[in-house]
Amino acid sequence: MPTVKLIAEEHATGRVKEIYNDIKKTYGMPFVPNAYKAMALYPEFLEAQWGKIKALRAGKELSAREKELVALAVSASNGCAYCIDAHTAILKNMGASDRTIVEAMAVVDHYNGINAFLEGLQIESDIKP
Repeated sequence: MPTVKLIAEEHATGRVKEIYNDIKKTYGMPFVPNAYKAMALYPEFLEAQWGKIKALRAGKELSAREKELVALAVSASNGCAYCIDAHTAILKNMGASDRTIVEAMAVVDHYNGINAFLEGLQIESDIKP
């Protein structure tokens, strides 16, 4: 149960309503996800976050699938169940197989583990970009 009251679509007005409509159009969804309904309590934040998402979606260096794999990896590392569900669903809608998702989580497991190992031992990097 959320700790704050979400702004339901039927109660959205002004700029929030415009952003809600853009969210549904952009994602091709018949509803606004709850994450945005929580952000709508602070309309300026909703607008800033939605602008950031649209900018990320417009970037061309990474494919949409690569971006979703990164999003899933970060979500898993941060323990965000909401985000894990969302990005897994998006990946599956993009055609990602269960094996693809498991492989991505195996990469997350490896790098989280090796990061903790190296950080715990305070190993200094000898490889520079």
